[in-house]
Amino acid sequence: MFSQILSAISLFILGIISKIGYFGVFFLMALESANIPIPSEIIMPFSGFLVASGRFSFWLLILIGSLGNLFGSWLSYFLAFFAGQPLKQWIKKIPFFEDDYYKAERFFQKHGSASVFWGRLLPIIRTFISFPAGIFRIPFGRFSLLTFSGSFIWSAFLAFIGLELGENWQFIQQYFRKFDYVILIVLVGLVFYYIYSKVAYKKQKNYDEKK
Repeated sequence: MFSQILSAISLFILGIISKIGYFGVFFLMALESANIPIPSEIIMPFSGFLVASGRFSFWLLILIGSLGNLFGSWLSYFLAFFAGQPLKQWIKKIPFFEDDYYKAERFFQKHGSASVFWGRLLPIIRTFISFPAGIFRIPFGRFSLLTFSGSFIWSAFLAFIGLELGENWQFIQQYFRKFDYVILIVLVGLVFYYIYSKVAYKKQKNYDEKK
């Protein structure tokens, strides 16, 4: 089932880029940064292959891909920026999560810039990193610069692999899929651990209060 979905997404990506060229790259990379899981691990290597075939210019391709990521990240950032305060008020009504919200806020105030940059270089995380950046209101100029910088490095890396592999560019997908699985498993494990620890803490607290 998952492989069929991935195949359909791959065909969609290849069709868009083949038909509308640079604008297709911009559009798809913008979707990826706007919390829509369109994998750049397919977009940029295929586009790098098109560089090898003479369809694209390498550095112009990298610039277009990075600008697409930046534009999509702006959409996600401002959505989260304006939703942040209502979300904060809602979380305040749930003591179960309130303390952790403020911990996350302090973390992003201290390490937010590094999180934005390095997050752009990690599969899965790169798709959603703009959302917490907007919620915790990392300065827009700094956010944009770090997002563009990380996206430029990532786009160049993937496009170069596609350029080098040529017609065999699709070989890269199987390796990145495995890396995606590892990250996804880690993230799911952290969510379950977080829920378990919160429930265990709540039970222990109730037990201590009854003693």
